[in-house]
Amino acid sequence: MDWKLFLRDYASFIVFQFFLVGFIMVLYWLDGFRNVDTAIYSFCISLVLLASFLLIRYLMRQRYLLKISQLPKTMEDVLQKNAKTPEATQVEKYMHELYRLYKHELQSLYAGQKRHDQFMNQWVHQMKTPISVIELLLQDERPLDKKNVQEEIDRLRRGLDMVLVNARLENFEEDMQVEQVVLKTIVTATVNENKRLFITKRVFPEIHIEDDIIVASDSKWLRFIIGQFVTNAVKYTFEANKKIIISAIKKNDYVQLAICDEGIGIPASDLSRVTKAFFTGENGRKTGESTGMGLYLAKEICGKLGHELNITSEVGKGTVVTVTFTN
Repeated sequence: MDWKLFLRDYASFIVFQFFLVGFIMVLYWLDGFRNVDTAIYSFCISLVLLASFLLIRYLMRQRYLLKISQLPKTMEDVLQKNAKTPEATQVEKYMHELYRLYKHELQSLYAGQKRHDQFMNQWVHQMKTPISVIELLLQDERPLDKKNVQEEIDRLRRGLDMVLVNARLENFEEDMQVEQVVLKTIVTATVNENKRLFITKRVFPEIHIEDDIIVASDSKWLRFIIGQFVTNAVKYTFEANKKIIISAIKKNDYVQLAICDEGIGIPASDLSRVTKAFFTGENGRKTGESTGMGLYLAKEICGKLGHELNITSEVGKGTVVTVTFTN
């Protein structure tokens, strides 16, 4: 009951009022005042004033007390406005802001879960392809083509790396270790990891980076994002004997890494959306292998590491991906 809640809330105040009136009566008694009728009259007036104050206070808070004394059925119940007193108004304001924060966190959680489920569905569907190819190769009575098997295993490995990165992205700060890294060492190691892909596509990498260029970054995450740019550059270079040029320039306050390919390029209509989650675009539909998550993850990681990512492209001429490291 709302009135019981009100009385419990003001119980200490009522006790204090009785104590105060009794203290005043004793004080007057000790001072020589002996008129009992006046004392009783004063006591009754005090009770009337106290009861009037509590009644007015209760009427002002009745709707608010009635609301909070009943358990809510939906989260929107907290948005009701029934307060009349400054304290109750501030409590309602606090609850409304708390509800807003809760709703924002809930929407973020739902969006993350939806993105994860969608990514996993696409990933599982695409990983069926290399598994099916390997099964067909094993069923073939001819000698096993190790080169083809290795290509499919590489595709599985890249897919697994993508899943692990997507899972770790939520707790990125716990897995990040920024240090001074030699840029050429990271780029060379990444190119070597993908050498079979270069050989298969007959695309040739060229690295033009000075040995003394050092950047502040996380070596593991940096290798991942460079790997995404390199594999995309190779994957969308359909003609043989093309080049992928990886270069870096060093200025006073920044270092800029550029990965330039001679592939098919990105249509202008897709260029602004290639870093959005699950966006495959026209080129992704041509290959049928794109999850639409590679550049999205690279963009997210660059943002968390404090690196600036920029992509420019021209259809038929190629794409240039630049990563800017600030000192």
